[in-house]
Amino acid sequence: MAGLREQWRRSAMRTIQERALDLFDERGFDAVTIEQVAAAAEVSPSSVYRYFGTKEGLLVADDFDALTDDQLAATFDPADPIGGLLGSVLRYEDPGASEEPTSRRRVRYFFSEPSVRAAVLATLDRAAKRLAPLLANERTLGPTQAHVVTHALAFGYFAALERWFEDGSTRPIAEYVEEGMGPLRAIWAPD
Repeated sequence: MAGLREQWRRSAMRTIQERALDLFDERGFDAVTIEQVAAAAEVSPSSVYRYFGTKEGLLVADDFDALTDDQLAATFDPADPIGGLLGSVLRYEDPGASEEPTSRRRVRYFFSEPSVRAAVLATLDRAAKRLAPLLANERTLGPTQAHVVTHALAFGYFAALERWFEDGSTRPIAEYVEEGMGPLRAIWAPD
């Protein structure tokens, strides 16, 4: 039963997020209220607040946030965190899709709305802090080094997204991530 409930919750969150993006694209981020998003998604405003917390949260929330510590440990590869990151990016990008994927639609707002950017940066900080112990446990990095490296990964990813956005979003995001993360790969080079 918990599995079905979780599937329903994720489906509801995706629907709410897509309706929010439709409204933001149509009217602009500032002109849309949580109540309008709720009406478009056919849910109560309290559901939107429960799932996302804020209007910015509608754009920032993704599947990573919902991972338990065990699920995070199972998906994060300390031996090749950049490869894992690229794999995640590629899962979200579908070059053959007829419509722009929700993940790509969200990214535009990361760089065009200051309040969304601040929310993304806070989320990246939390993500890096969750990953740091996993990296420290599996590598010969101390806690401070693991903290710095995971923040470099998280914020390096964000910088690659920003370059993708600034370049007009014409090439796949994964190409920017691969190119941008190149210098960090030296950390994981074989001894």
